[in-house]
This record gives sequence, structure tokens and C-alpha cells, in this order.
Amino acid sequence: MIELHEVEAGYRGPLVLRGVSLEFRPGEVLALIGPNGSGKSTLLRAAVGLLPCRGGQVLCDGQPLDRMSPRQIAQKAAFLTQSRTAPSITARRMVLHGRFPHLSYPRRYRPEDYAIADQALEQADAADLSGRLLTELSGGQRQKVYLAMAIAQQTPTILMDEPTTFLDIAHQLGVMRLAHRLAAGGRAVGMVLHDLPLALSEADRLAVLDNGRLLKIGSPGEIYQSGVLEPVFGIRQSRAQAAGRWRYFCDLPKEKEVL
Repeated sequence: MIELHEVEAGYRGPLVLRGVSLEFRPGEVLALIGPNGSGKSTLLRAAVGLLPCRGGQVLCDGQPLDRMSPRQIAQKAAFLTQSRTAPSITARRMVLHGRFPHLSYPRRYRPEDYAIADQALEQADAADLSGRLLTELSGGQRQKVYLAMAIAQQTPTILMDEPTTFLDIAHQLGVMRLAHRLAAGGRAVGMVLHDLPLALSEADRLAVLDNGRLLKIGSPGEIYQSGVLEPVFGIRQSRAQAAGRWRYFCDLPKEKEVL
């Protein structure tokens, strides 16, 4: 399990994260939500050691992250970044990159690595893309391939920065269903989401960030009832029950509506 304790982090200049404490729990889907620039992506990068902490500490299974090698971290946590290149290789070859942390140098793929990659493509609904070049795929198709690569890494924790970007609504819901299947298998799943109704309707817990601080963390119902979303996002929120579940909605206040 990855735990952040009073973490402060940033790039050059002022801090982006200020005293954030949270944990990515096995068996749970945690959604990070907040306005642009609130520190969501920075939090994920700090959680996997890509951005050193300037204060506080990150623990991975009780061990300080800064005492672990990049390979050790990669065996514990997969990170699907927001921006990715598209090399001129097949989708299957890209997914096999997820096996790197489990291979010695020089890397030689084993039969089990190919089997794991093919299974990951199936899970990500991308098996039909296996032999196609990434450069020939749409943004949504590439997104599914990168998701398969993260799954193929076979880590206890999977962190994803905006995994539903470029995906239509059916595939967005598919990603959330997949996240829950991974969590049901014992993995900790954390993701940055910008779609508030999707996050509220589908995540187990939500962490609300604003100006680099964690304002609230809790279940969708607790976040909704706290009223924290309205001042943070400048929206009105509502919910209704449908098919035995709460469905959440967001709208602009009348004074912000643009004709």
C-alpha cells in the first residue's frame, strides 16, 4: 500500500502540494478530483517517486519510497501518465513494456510475458489492436493500449492520470468497471478524473484537492453532503436515485450561465 504523510512537493518555484496525507488502499478505487492546477497529477508523480518530496514522506508497504530503486517501485506501482508518446511499434509490443520491471537485462521476453500482455489487452478491450501500429491508432484506441500496459505490469497499485481522456461514454464506463475488477482482485486503484458525475457515481472514495491542499476525502455520499464541491468548482450539485443507485449531476449557478 502507498501512503502519503504530510507530503509537500513541487517543481521549480512554489510548492504545488502542501501537507497532503492519504493512502491508496487495496480493494478500492480512489478518484482524485479538483480544479485545474490543484495538484492532482503532482500527487500521483510524488506517489511513485517521479517527483521528490520537499517535505513529508511517501511509504510503500511501510518502506520509505526514497530508499527504493526505480525498479523496486515499478514492481509495486504502475503509473499511467497523462501525456505519452506514440512510438512506431505495435500495440502488443507497447504493452510488453509493462513487463520491463520483471525482466533482467538484457530484456528477453518469456512465454509468460506474452501471455500476460495478451490478457491485459483483453482486459482493456484492446485485443483487436494487438498487431496495429500505435501511430495508426486514434487517441481513444491508444488510451486503451496504455491502460493494458499498466495492467501488464502486474503491480499491487495502479495509478492513472486521466485514464478516460479521449474515450467515449461507453468506454469511460468500461474503464471504471475495469478499475473495480482490478480492485476486487486486491489491487489499489487511484485515478485523476475531471468528470465529476462519473467520479461521484463510480469511485469508492474521492479526494478533493484545491490549491495543493487536500480539502476532503470520503465516500461519494460524504463528499456530496459536505458541500465542498460547490465552492471549489463553482457549480451546483444535485443527485437522484436511478436503478437503486445515486446518480450525480452538476450545473452552473444562474449567475454564471452564459447565454
